[in-house]
Amino acid sequence: MGRRLRFIPEGSLVEVTCRTLQGRFLLQPTGDLPRIVVGILARARERYPLRLHAFAFLSNHFHLLVSPENAQQLAGFMRYLNTNLSKEAGRVHKWQGALFVRRYQAIPVSGEEIVQVARLRYILAQGCKEGLVSRPTEWPGAHCAKSLLEGTAVAGIWFDRTQEWLARHRGESCRPQDFATEYLLELDPLPCWQDLTPGGHREHVLELVKQIETETRRLHRDKGTQPLGVAGILSQRSHDRPKKVAKSPAPLVHAATRRVRLEFRCAYGIFVDAFRNAAKRLRSGDHGVSFPAGAFSPPRPFTLQDIRGAPSY
Repeated sequence: MGRRLRFIPEGSLVEVTCRTLQGRFLLQPTGDLPRIVVGILARARERYPLRLHAFAFLSNHFHLLVSPENAQQLAGFMRYLNTNLSKEAGRVHKWQGALFVRRYQAIPVSGEEIVQVARLRYILAQGCKEGLVSRPTEWPGAHCAKSLLEGTAVAGIWFDRTQEWLARHRGESCRPQDFATEYLLELDPLPCWQDLTPGGHREHVLELVKQIETETRRLHRDKGTQPLGVAGILSQRSHDRPKKVAKSPAPLVHAATRRVRLEFRCAYGIFVDAFRNAAKRLRSGDHGVSFPAGAFSPPRPFTLQDIRGAPSY
């Protein structure tokens, strides 16, 4: 079965999910990797300035809640993020090649407040709902819970590996820290919470965290279990994978009511027809064709005119 066309209505809230190859623990938060992940995230947003509302990086997958300007911006952001995650996590865990088995999954979230809050709650619960920690703030990796609760920025670090390589190539004595830049990553409130004061925003997040902690305690009490804990998380071998990876079909949109889901499905159907018509015209030689709003437009064919218009050196 082929992938659905990427349809990101301009200015919409989007939940992004990406899983590592075979679900292996290649994002295990050991050493400086959590700070490096935040640094890459901050660097990606600096280059592709979308609004970032929440994030959680577990050992074998991550979730983001973002508001991109369009599908092209989201694609550029994710390309930069995943490429650098593969390099840095691979360096830490001695893994060569790509970390991610396929393209990220991007699911639009409707403008309904109940849905936007539910998706934020879902991301805050990462680590707890898997039985790994008892509180969201206990997760040892990159996670937005503490930042949202305190209303503070998250500290990260970015290594300029290009300049590091050039320095070593010149025979200079240097350390990786010589090419490090610190970043402070600030999060944006949900679209439905834009009018809240900072204090009001923290109160809403605190209520969600309390619900998650209560639910986690109840779950372990009913099952007679205990969270794995930080020591257990860090003792896992990064090249291992779980016996079973939970998989479920991704919805076309996160929405609370049937009416909103049907409206989005109808809009998606119109979008698909317009996209296919534009793609057909492009294949027939119409290089000036416009693709519908919300689309990730394919690259235009390279033509003789491009060669003639290229600068000479």
